Amino acid sequence: MLRTEFPDAGERSPDELLAAYGSVLAETVESVGTGAVVDATDLDREAVDAAADGDVASLSLEDAMAVLAADPDRPDADALQAEAQDILLMGMTTAVMDVESLASGIDSQLEPKEIQQKIEGRYPMTLEEYALLHSYIESQRR
Repeated sequence: MLRTEFPDAGERSPDELLAAYGSVLAETVESVGTGAVVDATDLDREAVDAAADGDVASLSLEDAMAVLAADPDRPDADALQAEAQDILLMGMTTAVMDVESLASGIDSQLEPKEIQQKIEGRYPMTLEEYALLHSYIESQRR
């Protein structure tokens, strides 16, 4: 997600990183309020309640960024999503990695074409998938 909030992403497992994302989203819901997040996003109350409980694995990256953007101290959801995608793309550049090597590194849990489409934002990505990619990419940076 946001560059300054997860500087040790490469040292965390995907599950640990997903839990950290869940904590940030839960803190956002707590500070802004469930009703305000529901009003500011396309999410229903059940999904926001799940985020408040840290249950975010199936939440899309787009929806997660909308939750974060409900905080008036953060940029809008589009800017946050662009930054999240940029973190992956720049990480791949720094690690000198293409989508084929990334797919191989995550034991082909996602296909190369699927990875490319998700990173570019042409296909939805869950936070669980984002954590998997983010953790691996950051662990390979040089």
